[in-house]
This record gives sequence, C-alpha cells and structure tokens, in this order.
Amino acid sequence: MINKRLLIKNLLAHNDESSFYDKKRKIDLGTKEGKAKFLKHICALSNSNPKNNSYIVIGVEDETNEINGVDFFDDSKIQNLVNAYLTNAPLIIYENVAFPHLPTDKVVGLVTIRPNGKITSLRKNIWKYWGGSIFLRDGSISMPKDFDIVIEDVNSEIVQAIENKAKNNIELTLDGVIDFINHRHPDLESHYKVFKELFVVCWAGITKHLKGNTYYSRVDIELINEQVRLFYSALDEVSIAFNDSEFKITEFVHLGLNNQYRYYPLEETVITFKENGSHQIDTKLIFEPPRFNKKTLHHIYNANNALVEKLRKNIPLIPSEEKDLRNLPATYLICYLNDFSEAKTKLFETKPFLKQHSEIAYQAFKDAQRILRKVKYN
Repeated sequence: MINKRLLIKNLLAHNDESSFYDKKRKIDLGTKEGKAKFLKHICALSNSNPKNNSYIVIGVEDETNEINGVDFFDDSKIQNLVNAYLTNAPLIIYENVAFPHLPTDKVVGLVTIRPNGKITSLRKNIWKYWGGSIFLRDGSISMPKDFDIVIEDVNSEIVQAIENKAKNNIELTLDGVIDFINHRHPDLESHYKVFKELFVVCWAGITKHLKGNTYYSRVDIELINEQVRLFYSALDEVSIAFNDSEFKITEFVHLGLNNQYRYYPLEETVITFKENGSHQIDTKLIFEPPRFNKKTLHHIYNANNALVEKLRKNIPLIPSEEKDLRNLPATYLICYLNDFSEAKTKLFETKPFLKQHSEIAYQAFKDAQRILRKVKYN
C-alpha cells in the first residue's frame, strides 16, 4: 500500500518534471483552456508511460518546489471528462493528500494515470487543440506529435523504485492516527475504524443528533494508510455509516429561499475494503434539485444581478445587501437548477468580485461551483 504523501515527496525529490510526472501550481477545469491543457498532459503522460503509472502533482510551485496546496477537489466524475475527450483514455484517479504544514482547507492534489499500453489521442477539438492530436512528453514538456509514434517503455524501473520507497508501514499509520486526533482536530469529536485488519479510516466533526440519526458538520475524513483525504467540508453536513467491510458517506447541501432552508441529499460515497488488501470507492449522485415559484425566483435573480452591478461599480453595500451577498451564490444556483439558464454564467462572473469582497461569500461560491460540477457530469 502506497503512502501518497511519501510518494509526492519522493517525486519532488527525484528530479525536476520528467516524462513520468508533472507538477502544477493549480489546474482549472472550469474553462475550455484549463480542460484542454489538463487533457493534453494526461494524453502525453499516458503515451510516454505505456507500462508504468505516471503522475501530476498539484499545489506545488514550479520553480521552488514549495508545497502551498490547493482547495479540496472531490469531483469523482473527472474520469468522464477524460473519456469524453480522449481515445484510448487511461484510467485516472484524483486524490486529495493531506500535508501537516498546510491550512486545514488545503491539500495537495495527486493525479495518478494508469497505463493502458495503447496510443491515446484527442477524440475531438477542444480550445486550440485539434481532434486526432497525439501528445508525448519531451522531458518536462507535453509536445504534439504529427507522425506515427512508437511507444517505448523507458521509465518502469525508475517509477517502481519511487513507488517502493513510498510503501506504508505501521509507524506511519500510528503517527497518522495520533496526528489526526490530537493535533489536527483537538477541538472536535474524532473517531477511527479499522477495516480488514489493515485499513484505518479517521473522521472528525461537530455532531448533531436528529430523529435517531447522527450528522456531522466541519467534517474531515481521511484514509490514514494512504494519507488521502476522502472528504472535507467546512459547511455541508454528512451522515456516516459503516460495517465490517464498507464505509459510507452521504453528503447533504443546505439550500433554500427567504430564511426557509432544508438539507438535500447530494452525493453518496461508499468505500469497500476487500480481503486481498485493496479497496474500491464508488460515488453516486442522489441530488434532486429543489423547485421554487418562478415569480419569486425572477425577483431574486434580478436582485442578484443588481447586487453584482453594485460590486462591479464599487458602490458600498448596506447591511441587508451584505447578507444577500452571502446567499448570492446559492440563490444563483437555485435559479439555474430551476431553468434560469443564464444564472450559471452570471454566477461565474461574480467570482472576482466575491473573492475580493467577502471570504464567506467566496467560500459559498466555491460550494455552489462544486455542486454544479457534480450535477453537470451526471
């Protein structure tokens, strides 16, 4: 079993970017350009490594190798994006890896690209890249190749050695459990559970009991053996259930209008632990968007637009408008889910203003963006 934190450290220590790994300060899957660049690197790394895993490390400064982290990214449908745009798409896994020195809401993203032994190419046009294009790694650069290529295996031994150095052990697991409970979450109720005498899952949060069920907010859930954060949210609530072989997380989102809110089930994640020392993560969207009166939504939609215009013109907001601003991302989201097709565009246009004006409103924007991303790929 590979400790992903050790793996990242070994990749960064091995040498600069190479034909089997890339590093990024961040990725942007919200724009065509960002998606295109991400797909280009997936394609190039897959073609350059036909018999070994390749990796993209996200949240690292290119020049200095300084680990600054990125926001937790829980898009389980990222494979759908790769399948839609790549022929002979490799299997990819995106994991959020915890590092002790990072703030609670930051992780290092690790993209693992599994080999498929076939030539991967773009299935269709995206941004400035043409459908049918093939990319290979030329040192640290992903380059297009306009001629027939021969797949060569040149990295397997190097990558195998790096992965072997990142193997987990009992000391790392125990240190991880103690660190999670005593240092990272000393103010929260924490728990751990051992599965199949091998896997250790820790979780922490503020508990609330309602109608015989237990819910958690400010939730952090981590698979300690791999140092992989399975779930993190500062706002949403989750329920947790488990037996001897499964750990299930059900995420709820808080949505509503005019001070009438309720929790809606969003997504269900089941981690299944097997006797052979492997595990499988399956995620299913269970979200049923709430429906509201169209006349009320028209009023809220227009009020949101007027509020954004004030921000655009740097006009000060009165206290009631500050309150509306904190709810603006969620109300734009509700409008979009109720067939206001332009509300999504309006929401994304608010990003720079919310980021500059209010940390709370900007966090609400990121939460709305995450829900939209999940709904889109389902």
